[in-house]
Amino acid sequence: MRNTKTAVLLVLMFIAALVLVASCGQPEPEVIEKPVTVVVPKKETVIVPATVEPTEGVEVPFQADWASSGHADAESEAFVHWDEDDPAVVPTGCAKCHSTGGYLDFLGVDGTAAGTVDNDAPIGTTVTCIACHNEATLAKDSVIFPSGVEITGLGPEARCMECHQGRASSASVDGAIERAGLTDDDTVSADLGFTNIHYHAAAATQVGGMAMGGYQYEGMAYDAKFTHVAGYDSCVGCHNVHTLELKLDECSVCHSGVSSNDDLKDIRLAGSLVDYDGDGDIGEGIYYEIEGLREMLYQGMQAYASEVAGTAIAYNEQSYPYFFIDTDADGEASEEESVRDNGFNAWTGRLAKAAYNYQTSLKDPGAYAHGGKYIIQLLYDSIADLNTALATPIDLTDASRIDDGHFAGSEEAFRHWDEDDPAVVSASCAKCHSADGLPLFLAEGVNISAATANGFACATCHDDVATFTRYAVESVEFPSGAELDLGNPDANLCLNCHQGRESSVSVSAALKGLDEDTVSDRLRFMNVHYFAAGATLFGTDAKGAYEYEGKSYAGLNTHVEGYAVCTECHSTHQLDVMVDDCAVCHKGANEEEGLAAIRLSKADFDGDGDTDEGIAGEVETLYEALYAAIQDYATDTVGTGIVYNSQRYPYFFNDAGESYTTWTPRLLKATYNYQYFAKDPGAFAHNPAYAVQILYDSLEDLGADVSGFTRP
Repeated sequence: MRNTKTAVLLVLMFIAALVLVASCGQPEPEVIEKPVTVVVPKKETVIVPATVEPTEGVEVPFQADWASSGHADAESEAFVHWDEDDPAVVPTGCAKCHSTGGYLDFLGVDGTAAGTVDNDAPIGTTVTCIACHNEATLAKDSVIFPSGVEITGLGPEARCMECHQGRASSASVDGAIERAGLTDDDTVSADLGFTNIHYHAAAATQVGGMAMGGYQYEGMAYDAKFTHVAGYDSCVGCHNVHTLELKLDECSVCHSGVSSNDDLKDIRLAGSLVDYDGDGDIGEGIYYEIEGLREMLYQGMQAYASEVAGTAIAYNEQSYPYFFIDTDADGEASEEESVRDNGFNAWTGRLAKAAYNYQTSLKDPGAYAHGGKYIIQLLYDSIADLNTALATPIDLTDASRIDDGHFAGSEEAFRHWDEDDPAVVSASCAKCHSADGLPLFLAEGVNISAATANGFACATCHDDVATFTRYAVESVEFPSGAELDLGNPDANLCLNCHQGRESSVSVSAALKGLDEDTVSDRLRFMNVHYFAAGATLFGTDAKGAYEYEGKSYAGLNTHVEGYAVCTECHSTHQLDVMVDDCAVCHKGANEEEGLAAIRLSKADFDGDGDTDEGIAGEVETLYEALYAAIQDYATDTVGTGIVYNSQRYPYFFNDAGESYTTWTPRLLKATYNYQYFAKDPGAFAHNPAYAVQILYDSLEDLGADVSGFTRP
């Protein structure tokens, strides 16, 4: 054992630590364990006392700050809960986070194995200096969550997350349902109880779907770790490491009007401009959006409990086991009803999942800041799942689960790399599919692999998040090699990603030297990628679509002054078209559906005799004709049928459902153009002349009858 002087030196070594414990409740449900080895780096096994008294005359740094924190509150329930037990000890299942000795036991610095608590801890301790300042915590960099998932690369906040992760997960809920023998979501079982995540599971909220701290429904995607902005994306970045208080003065630099913790509830970022709870208010803080959805979920749970489980349910946040039989069916758990013997006992699998998420949303009071979008998704999905069994479903018509495209962190554009090892966005994708890729590209002209993200962050487009100035982009290089400029730096910023990843140039290079109608094993399908609106807008200047030799094509579609570039037609955060402005000139275009009815030319491009339909209808007819021509050519000339699936890579398949491999140059060009317009659904507005020209020429090259069509 090291002597007291050495131990005091350890005390003096301070590194950030956030709240390790908070108020404790009753015994917790079994946590599903997974076979994951915990590796806690340490230089040597060191046995240290649970508390260390400083040597006389030595001033312990930050002692006064610590003494004012929850870590030092010796009278709180978190530390006295076991005082009346027999024996009066903190049991191994609780000791890690409710005593200094238990945390040291878990770390292995007391000489026991790391990763488990081997012994009950004595009562009477809080979380003292040595809990966070010892050789194991100095090197600690990862945490294993109750789901069995290990989050690595954490740095100092790992010591905080070890306790603020909750004690249950999706796996715990599924495990409880499985042990009850339930195979039907709506069957009541006396063997099924409520699963409680435990208190202040801030880390589970922050890392979101990565650790599965909430109950995540099968087939649904969830936001990952909420990263906020650099310097304020971790426990120790936002909280004072000794008092545990929020650094409100620093919050107010970007968030005006923040002078108290309650003011944080009013914060809502420009990337959160959808109505999550459907109340019509998209100006309220995320806190209130969560509150609204939680109220909707509670209504759904009560309706379900009465209709399906056959027993009315009510909730009391202050009394274990939280959910009680509502004996008088008044919708509330009275003091008389809120006793353990009246605990709710008609659980079904569906209700157990919803109740777990309801509790999860409440037991992290800072969830709206730690990972509000994740909590919103959990609540929304719980309501939607209950609705499948309700006679009168909770109305989600006006509610929203996900954000607008750039901020839709649960969607494929940002979650595609989660299953990779390591889970990082590859260098070739990072520019447009990570939060940090675009700024790096603008600064260095190259990209490297980047961390996955929940969509774009403020700093993705703004070079100063205090003043919200944007990166000034004077011109943009397209995949064809063309250097282009819309004359607007803000719009040019958009073009960095909305340009596609292939062009007429790259397609031509792939086909060089090949016979038009001969199958070649050199060929594979070439995908322009998604939303290449910038390339469409520039037309032949960018050569985003495949342009046939000897043909001329429309260039930049300038529209009218004031509405000629990305940021003049689309809102910069919601991304939707500013249809109210369109309606000034285009009658009936005050909704997005009305845009499809706009046309400026009376030419019958698709030959259907209707010159009053919108240009979108003309393009759509030609697009459908191209698909039919592609299939005819594949069958008649190549000898292998072809089908298209816009939701499945690599999009084109043979009749047996296998990836299409018998490509000829002629077929590749046509399918490239077909995919081009599938992936720019606004092409009819971005550059209608270019769209019709490309579709017409693709049809003509395949040998289709174009005599009834008109090429602009």
